[in-house]
Amino acid sequence: MLTLLRRRAVSSVIPLLVVVLGVFFLARLTGDPANLYLPLSATPEMRAEFAARNGLDDPLITQFGDYLAQVAHLDFGESLRTAQPAGEAVLRAFPATLQLAGWTMLLAIVGAVVIGSLAAYRPNSATDRIASFLSSTAASVPDFWIAIMGVLVFAVTLGWLPTSGTSGAAAWVLPVATLLIRPFGVLVQVVRGAMVSALSAPYVKVARGKGASELRVVFGHALRNAAAPALTVAGDLAVGLVNGAVVVETIFGWPGIGKLMIDSVLQRDFAVLQAAVLLTALAIFALNILVDLCHALLDPRVRQRAAA
Repeated sequence: MLTLLRRRAVSSVIPLLVVVLGVFFLARLTGDPANLYLPLSATPEMRAEFAARNGLDDPLITQFGDYLAQVAHLDFGESLRTAQPAGEAVLRAFPATLQLAGWTMLLAIVGAVVIGSLAAYRPNSATDRIASFLSSTAASVPDFWIAIMGVLVFAVTLGWLPTSGTSGAAAWVLPVATLLIRPFGVLVQVVRGAMVSALSAPYVKVARGKGASELRVVFGHALRNAAAPALTVAGDLAVGLVNGAVVVETIFGWPGIGKLMIDSVLQRDFAVLQAAVLLTALAIFALNILVDLCHALLDPRVRQRAAA
């Protein structure tokens, strides 16, 4: 396990550096921050003073080297808009995204396990056909369309739910439902396919021959062996939730890392944008490593390959 952890950590270093390099230089393509933070009547001297004060007057390579040195000391710079540490702004926003993604994945996994297992228990039955049709539809619908339709129907037309905010349980319904539908549809298909194979395996027939109850056969024997592929897909979907939260958080005004990124781009707040992308990338790499470790715990073959 330690060997697997070390290999995954080392293999994540280069992609992380590419992310840092890309966001640093691409952020500069959004324009000169002085155009936003200085009046239209600003003189060249005022622009030069603004650039010098914020370290924007040096060549880009020099700025990038200084930024890497700062990050090495866990210093992500200061926000151009608030003059506060960029890292603190990101850490304040990140829990909201993690809560949203966490509840979404928990509901998606629990629902997919139940529906997928019931569909696989009787293949080609009415339950199986309905579950397959609905899950395929759910997996194909884009998040932004669900969000817009949810606001239009349940917030604007019916007035049942708020359009934005985080106060109260009602404010969670539309964001969670929007992010939930696609992962739920994908996981139902994965669980259903894995369970169909597991329920036809010889060890399931042996368990039934020994008098094990159907509940124990399905959820005790078959589901445990079908969990590995579902876990891998769930990990990929969780990563997608963190990335996809950018659109959903912007639509619903959710104060998470996605909305912070969009606001930072619009405000050309380079330090906050760089810190948000870097910490999000770190979270995604950590989540991928965690999924690999869980997969290794479920499948001895993965541990054997890692130790080889």
